[in-house]
Amino acid sequence: MDTNYQRENATILLVDDSPDNLIMMSSLLRDTYNVKIASSGENALLIAISDTPPDLILLDIMMPSMDGYEVCWRLKKDRRTMNIPVIFLTSKTDVEDERKGLELGAVDFISKPINPEIVMARVKNHLSLKIKADFLQHKNDGLEIEVAKLQYTRPLHFRN
Repeated sequence: MDTNYQRENATILLVDDSPDNLIMMSSLLRDTYNVKIASSGENALLIAISDTPPDLILLDIMMPSMDGYEVCWRLKKDRRTMNIPVIFLTSKTDVEDERKGLELGAVDFISKPINPEIVMARVKNHLSLKIKADFLQHKNDGLEIEVAKLQYTRPLHFRN
């Protein structure tokens, strides 16, 4: 399993209503990852269910129309997007906000202003975990297919 190759080709979706934040985060990540940008929760959901979904989502909480909590909740209830790791990247620093985000299914919570080295380390770690989880899921799916084949082709034994 070549996690370096996969990590370097990973796609990160940045979701924030602030163009300045999108520019700053994009410039931080684009040398290492493919970066997609959404300026609203609605656009983020459309990108997440596209034919090329992101490998990880960095999501702001405070956005008009649909906040980050709602976006995360929708992602986690949809089987197509439920396994995409979500990291909240927000200026909210209250413990209750962090608890709520984690209970909704986010894997991490980073407070603004960000420390670039910390963001890069957390993104790298969560992508590594996702790659390993995807690998195990793929192997499990293969084993389930093999078991189903064996059950289907196994001869019936009759008793007298």
